[in-house]
Amino acid sequence: MLQPRRRDPDRLLPADPTMRDIARALYRRVADAPIVSPHGHVPIEWLTTDAAFQDPADLLVTHDHYVTRLLHAGGVSLDRLGLGAASESGSVDPRNVWRLLAEHWHLFAGTASGYWLEEELAQVLGVQEPLLPGNADAIFDEISARLAEPAFRPRALFERFGIEVLATTDDPLDDLAQHDALRASGLRGRVLPTFRPDRYLDPDSVAFADDVRRLLAATGSAETFAGYLDALEQRRRHFVEHGAVSADHGVQDPLALELDPADAERLFQTVLAGEGSPVERARFRAHMLFQMARMSVEDGLVMTIHAGVLRNHHRPTFERYGSDTGHDIPVRTDFVTGLRPLLERFGDAEGFHLVLFAVDETVYSREIAPLAGFYPSVYIGAPWWFLDAPDAIARFRSAVTETAGFFRGSGFIDDTRAFLSIPVRHDTARRVDAGFLARYVAEGRITLAAAEQIADDIVGPQPRRVFKL
Repeated sequence: MLQPRRRDPDRLLPADPTMRDIARALYRRVADAPIVSPHGHVPIEWLTTDAAFQDPADLLVTHDHYVTRLLHAGGVSLDRLGLGAASESGSVDPRNVWRLLAEHWHLFAGTASGYWLEEELAQVLGVQEPLLPGNADAIFDEISARLAEPAFRPRALFERFGIEVLATTDDPLDDLAQHDALRASGLRGRVLPTFRPDRYLDPDSVAFADDVRRLLAATGSAETFAGYLDALEQRRRHFVEHGAVSADHGVQDPLALELDPADAERLFQTVLAGEGSPVERARFRAHMLFQMARMSVEDGLVMTIHAGVLRNHHRPTFERYGSDTGHDIPVRTDFVTGLRPLLERFGDAEGFHLVLFAVDETVYSREIAPLAGFYPSVYIGAPWWFLDAPDAIARFRSAVTETAGFFRGSGFIDDTRAFLSIPVRHDTARRVDAGFLARYVAEGRITLAAAEQIADDIVGPQPRRVFKL
């Protein structure tokens, strides 16, 4: 007989009794605090249309590359999970996708993905039995019935989750009309656009030249480097006018370079023509990251850099299924030398905020914390992607705190499209941070009063300050 699922109320808190008591009290202070999520990928359409989620597999499996990647590693083809052509044709039964998840549930034991799924099932969807092959259909039906209820529509969940601020990620040419409509709809909480210009800055992106020409045409700008910069500045102003507070940049290498105007013009015309050596393309990318910093100094948008990922590592998978299908792999990064030209020019600029995110754990103590411990503009981005997991968050705190303290960080960033995981991820960070603070209190390194102040600050005031909310 299946036993009801009972989630340990002290999960993720320290096992040591003394520290657990302290951590439990610290966690309770912030457990129900509003969620401030200034960087994420939830589609704005989910909130503007407020349509019911399609089915359990679509919501929790098919579009979550954290989940599909492990299933793929376990021998499940992405076709069977409904990706690629199978998604377009609708030929895959979502119930079968859900059965595959149940059959391979053991793959997720001990992983952050498994923990989040368990939390979503139990805490958000109210599923009281563990997922097994024998009850996969019953749980599929239970969740399907729940998703049809008004209380499980996106806007109702948004308010139930206690989201105070949520940022989307948006194309620079988006008119942001859906944001305007949502703002006028009476939704409790702010939903902010984020300027994400990567495809217009990277000459190696698939349709770079076409995208740049669309940008120039939309803004009435000349096909010169000066016109290109003016077009980007126009679109940034449009985003600021519609509530944006940040511009996000996803790069493999965090490189910045200042070029003289003539060299920049020459490189622009070269890459726009689809030409240029790898070195020239890299120089253009680096100069554009420098220009993005210059624009952030001028218009006030917080600049976030998510660096260190080799996108679409397995070309056959990319060609068949597209991007964001689980094979973006972390690589080594160098923030110190790569960003030096940017920081020498703008590191002390008044009002400039630069948040650095890494998936290379070695840079936390060696590079990011020391940079944030000197430059007033630099903030330590919270653990991101593969590192936004319990043990990795604890390692992050250990790596950066002794150098930069608790107040040079971004606050937790969920960085997710998986809507139901938002409260789960924030709860995870709050529990792990409570445990870390409890150790400092138990070891006499900070007072309990200081730990309480830090716990309160991390979940709300800190991200608000960093992202100018």
